[in-house]
Amino acid sequence: MKKIKEIIVVEGKSDTNRLKDCFGDIDTIETTGSALNQETIERIKIAQEKRGVIVFTDPDFNGNRLRTIIQKAVPDAKQAFLPRAQAVPKKSDGSLGIEHANDADIKAALSAVYTRTDNDFKDYDHDDMVDLGLVGKSDSHLRREFVGSELKIGYTNAKQFLNRLNMFQIAPQDLVAVVEKFDKGSTHDTK
Repeated sequence: MKKIKEIIVVEGKSDTNRLKDCFGDIDTIETTGSALNQETIERIKIAQEKRGVIVFTDPDFNGNRLRTIIQKAVPDAKQAFLPRAQAVPKKSDGSLGIEHANDADIKAALSAVYTRTDNDFKDYDHDDMVDLGLVGKSDSHLRREFVGSELKIGYTNAKQFLNRLNMFQIAPQDLVAVVEKFDKGSTHDTK
């Protein structure tokens, strides 16, 4: 297997070890949990300049918080997302984390990393979110969870979801296709 060019930003040693189990030789920067100091941010900036970085944090509150901080400091960093359902620990007292995912899910998340292009991007707004049922409906949170998983941009609240649609420059036809897929498979009342 080819080595991943980018340096992967993870939360801790368990994540690094899990990625090494999947890929062998891989380079990471660990944020050491939810503590992200200026020195680590500077290392991430340098890594982005030299080789590029992929932010791959846990699909929980702290992971999203870290992702937001890193996005502000290094806006052109690539992003990889693991759905919450794929990061569930085997023990009931554990927390969500990349270290709990299987090899196939981790490899799929990293292979779906977005590269920005301006070709067919549309700048989304709140009205688009309403039109697609991503806000304002009883099943909007389920729609965002499904769409985020399908597009590999993760699940979050409506405001952050809108930001992610724009940040990852999701093509309108891709977004509509996934929403239609949800509608076809949904047993929820979307009216």
